[in-house]
Amino acid sequence: MNVFAEALAWLFSPERLEGSYALPILLGQHLFYTVISVAVAAVIAVPLGWLIGHTGRGREFAVAVSGAARAVPSFGLLILLVLLLGVLRIPEAAVITFVLLAIPSLLAGAYTGLEAIDRRVIDAARSMGMTEWQVFWKVEVPLGLPLLVGGLRAALLQVIATVTIAAYVNLGGLGWPIIQGIPLRRFDQVLGAAILVALLALLVDLLLAAAQRAAVPAGVRVQQIGTKRPRPGRNTSHAPA
Repeated sequence: MNVFAEALAWLFSPERLEGSYALPILLGQHLFYTVISVAVAAVIAVPLGWLIGHTGRGREFAVAVSGAARAVPSFGLLILLVLLLGVLRIPEAAVITFVLLAIPSLLAGAYTGLEAIDRRVIDAARSMGMTEWQVFWKVEVPLGLPLLVGGLRAALLQVIATVTIAAYVNLGGLGWPIIQGIPLRRFDQVLGAAILVALLALLVDLLLAAAQRAAVPAGVRVQQIGTKRPRPGRNTSHAPA
C-alpha cells in the first residue's frame, strides 16, 4: 500500500506538469503514435478485409497473415527496423511496428463482420434489384460495422499497451517514466506511469464498447431484444398447490 500511495503522490505532484517530460506531453506523444498507427493500419486492413468478406476469397491468406503478424515480437521488430532504417528514422520504424501490430485485429474485424451476415439477407437485397455496390454499402457495411468496431477496439488496446516500448528508442510516451524509473529503482514512478497506461486503455475500451453497441443497426437491436423476451402465454411461475 505504501508503494501505491507513493505512486499516487508521484502522479499528482506539481512537478509532473513541468518540463519537456511533463505527463501531458508524454500522454500526447502516446496518443499521437497510437492514433497515427491505427489510422494507417485501418487504411490498409479495412478495405482488404471488406474485399475478402464480400467476395469470400482470400480468407485463408488473411488468417495466415494475421497469425504471422501476431507471432512477431513487437520489441524485437522495433529494434530491427531501427537498425535497418537508421537512427534518423526512428519514428517511422516505431509507426511501422505499431501498424503491423494493429493490422490483424482490424483485418479480422472487417472480414468476419461481413461473413457473419445471414446470406438470406444478402440474397433478399439482390432480389430487390440492388447492385453489388448498393448491397455492399447499404447492407453489408452497416450490418458488419459492430464487428469492425470490435476489431478497432482490440487494435487500439494492443497499440496503447505496446507504445510504451517507444521510450526504449527515445520517442517519449507514457512508457518513458517506466523505462527511466526501472534502473533508478523509482518504483513509485514506474507504478504511477503504469497506472496511467492502464487508465488510458480502460477509458478507450469503455468508449469503444459503447460505440460498438451503438453501431448495431436499430432493426437488429430491436430483433435481439425481442428474442430475449419470453413468449406470450408461457407460464414461467409455478402456481401454489
